[in-house]
This record gives sequence, C-alpha cells and structure tokens, in this order.
Amino acid sequence: FVSYQVEILDWETKKQLCFLDKVEPNATIREIRLMFHKLYPRWYPARQSIKLDPKGKSLRDEEILQHLPVGTTATLYFKDLGPQIGWTTVFLIEYTGPLFIYFLFYFRMTFVYGLDERFTSSPHPVVNLACICHSFHYIKRLIETVFVHRFSHGTMPLRKIVKNCFYYWGFAAWLAYYINHPLYTPPSYGKKQINFAVIMFLLCEAGNFSIHVALSDLRRNGSKTRKIPYPTKNPFTWLFFFVSCPNYTYEVGTWISFTIMTQCVPVGLFTLLCFIQMTIWAKDKHCTYLREFKDYPSHRTPIIPFLL
Repeated sequence: FVSYQVEILDWETKKQLCFLDKVEPNATIREIRLMFHKLYPRWYPARQSIKLDPKGKSLRDEEILQHLPVGTTATLYFKDLGPQIGWTTVFLIEYTGPLFIYFLFYFRMTFVYGLDERFTSSPHPVVNLACICHSFHYIKRLIETVFVHRFSHGTMPLRKIVKNCFYYWGFAAWLAYYINHPLYTPPSYGKKQINFAVIMFLLCEAGNFSIHVALSDLRRNGSKTRKIPYPTKNPFTWLFFFVSCPNYTYEVGTWISFTIMTQCVPVGLFTLLCFIQMTIWAKDKHCTYLREFKDYPSHRTPIIPFLL
C-alpha cells in the first residue's frame, strides 16, 4: 500500500510542529492524535483539535486519513483546546452543587435570613414539597450521569466549568432564597394548584428519564455513530413522533410545573431562560439531524410539536 506523510502545523502561526512519515492509509484521526501526543506529551489527545483548515471544524476521532480530501502528503492543523475535564465529572460537579445549596436556604440557616433560631421551619407544606421535588430532580440527574448517559465527546475545556457552575449553583441559590423566605406566600389556588403541578412534574421527570434511556440505548455497544432516535414501546418516548429533542421538551415542562407549584417569580424567570437555552440546543441538534440524515422525519420540529 501507499503510505502517507502527515505534516501537522500550528493553526495560528502555521509553524510545523511535526512530520509523521509512513502513516498507514487507514489510520484514524484518533491514531494520529496518539502519534502527536508521543511527540508532545503535554498535549494529550482530548486537548487536541486537529483540522483540515485552520478555521474549519475539528476532525472526528473515527475519520480515516485516506477518506479525507488530502493527498499522500497531508497537511493538518493543530489547535490547543486547553486543559480538559471529563463530562461525567463536569455533570457531577454541576448537579451536586444545587442539591446542597438549596438545603442552606431550606433549613433557614441564621446567616442566610438573620433569624434568631438556628433552624426554623416554614408553616407552608408546599415549601417542603418544593424541596423534595428540587432534590429529586438533581438526584435523578446525578443517577443519569453515572448510569445512563453516554457522551459523544469525552471532555470539555476546564475553563467552562466555572461558567456552568455559576449558572446552576447561582440559580439554585436564587430560587431557594425566595421559596424558603420567611415572607413567602403559597400558591393562590392552594392544594388544587399544587397537586396539579406535582402530577405534571412527575410526568415530565418520567418522560425526561425515558428519553435519556432511549438515547443511551442507541449507543449500547459503545458506538459513537449518530443514529435517528425513534419512539419505543414506552409511551413517554412517543414524543419522538413530533419533536427531535423531547428530553428538552420534558425538561422545560419540569420547570414550568415547578413554577406553578411554587408560584415564585424567580422560578418563572429561570424557566424562561431554560426554555431559551434549550430551544437553541434543540434547533442546533435538529439541524444536525437534517444535515446528516436524508431520510430524517420531515414533520418533526426541534422542541415544541408543530410550532418550534
């Protein structure tokens, strides 16, 4: 077979970093990353972005050298992504914070509200129920992180975890402060409103979990190949008939129900921000499906059936 020569340049300076000789045509980008790592130990594979064009997209690990639009002397460009952290660790950190931060306000610690007693309790049962639901939501996320999720990308830049934690932890504190405040007032329609919200909350949580399991099953054998998700026998997955990202649909539904349950303005604002962010993610994923699969169901919308 004809061997390849691979030249790797710095994506900014165009300076040659290394020259790999006698590379097999069927070598993958992952194998090239490993070769590069041997020459530059500080740049481990997860930290490397290998591109065909300095301003282009990073090549995927599974892409094969001879299938790329290059000659037998291939020029690739390297970009340092910076220190990386595994997605499992990222999610564990992001979701553990809100779980414990909420309790600081739920137990009405003296340094939070300035009360005389160290521990006081709210006279409104909905406050206890809100704490149970909030805790359940993040415990579920932690369980999914460990046992359900399969990540297509193994890591994310370490610098981003600060921003993510500020978002999750900060909002958890903001919501908890008002829900557990001594001046908090319960929902206007009492038990009927609360019971409706709890039922809606549990249904959305069950739906969200079902979608995550269905998506995980698409990669049960460890494959990173993207597939079209379809409804299963589980009724909660039937939302796939109408939307591309029902996990986001159920997630938004969870926070809408939590807003109804607590009738708290900060929770409503947080729900609105969640909806905006998840709509952006859903649209991106929907466009990716349409681009990668010619037979993708044309009647699906990104997040809200028939609308958005």
